[in-house]
Amino acid sequence: MPHSENILVTSNDHFEVVEKTTIIDDTWPTHDQAVEDQTLDHFICRDGKVFAGTHLIIDLWGASNLDNLEVMESALREAVEKAKATLLHIHLHHFTPNGGISGVAVLAESHISVHSWPERNYAAFDVFMCGDSEPEKAIEVLQAAFTPSDVKVDTILRGEVENAKQ
Repeated sequence: MPHSENILVTSNDHFEVVEKTTIIDDTWPTHDQAVEDQTLDHFICRDGKVFAGTHLIIDLWGASNLDNLEVMESALREAVEKAKATLLHIHLHHFTPNGGISGVAVLAESHISVHSWPERNYAAFDVFMCGDSEPEKAIEVLQAAFTPSDVKVDTILRGEVENAKQ
């Protein structure tokens, strides 16, 4: 069923309330958590810090294969596997005429996104993961797939809880 609306009308002697909710296409993929997982927020407690997840900003310079959809998809799939994450969906878009690729691997733990500029031998990857995943392991996969001459990685702890008690 494509987009549709449910309309609930309630009224009394003084006013009428109309509530609309949009029903999203029920063919969209979903990821059901295990029953015992329902109340977990998957925040991480590590090295005395509590945070939602690790966000790696990865710049690859002097890289190759940045216009190859098959290499890009394979690298994303392997990065997800090595990082012990759960792949839900990959969407890649190939631009022409320069061949750049933009895309995302949507994960149960968050995402890996990419934007590439093959004409500059540059790619920007964002790797954001929560829970028990190991996002740092994606770096070695991306290096092997795209053989950059230089890699820059910035790490951000997203949703860090100040003065957290473990």
